[in-house]
Amino acid sequence: MLLQIAPYFGYLASLFLIIALLVNGDIKFRIYNILGTISFIIYGIIFSAWPVLLTNVILFCINVYYLRKIYSHKEDFELIEFNGDEKLAIKFLHFYGEDIKTYFPDFNDTQLKGNLNFVVLRDLVIANIFSAQVLDNGDAVVALNYTGKKYRDFKVGKFIFEKENQYLILKGIKRIVYKYVANKSHIHYLKTLGFEEYKTGFVKIL
Repeated sequence: MLLQIAPYFGYLASLFLIIALLVNGDIKFRIYNILGTISFIIYGIIFSAWPVLLTNVILFCINVYYLRKIYSHKEDFELIEFNGDEKLAIKFLHFYGEDIKTYFPDFNDTQLKGNLNFVVLRDLVIANIFSAQVLDNGDAVVALNYTGKKYRDFKVGKFIFEKENQYLILKGIKRIVYKYVANKSHIHYLKTLGFEEYKTGFVKIL
């Protein structure tokens, strides 16, 4: 029975390793590599393929080591406000323009004027750019909340809406409001961060 299903572990391992090369972010890369090596380890045990087993046990240990290193690393996050006409922010928007359009298809940099705008630095690299119109009733209507592909692990979102909660409140914000969400994966992101879905959009109360 084991010999009959063993080849499927080989196929599964190959699939996980292919996915690892396609995903964004170091954490996902390591997790899929670990799943791949576990599948190859099972494959190696069933067939007594000792070179395969030994190689993948070593790779498993390497991936676990680096995954632990990623989780134990204390990253530096910083929020920096800007007006909307700063060259670095505009260059960032233009550089990632195509990807931004998949999440915020109606956004253009002229919307920054008069909004609350800030970038989030992650280890001194711009990881996120945020822009919202703050209304008199305390709603911050989001025009842009874009995080670069490398940093889409919810840490930036938690930093903005949890750690920097008081910053937003001091700006007169009571609720973060998305009137329209264009991308399905963005909906998952919002729900993970505590946004609730209403007929009028997605809302998070601070």
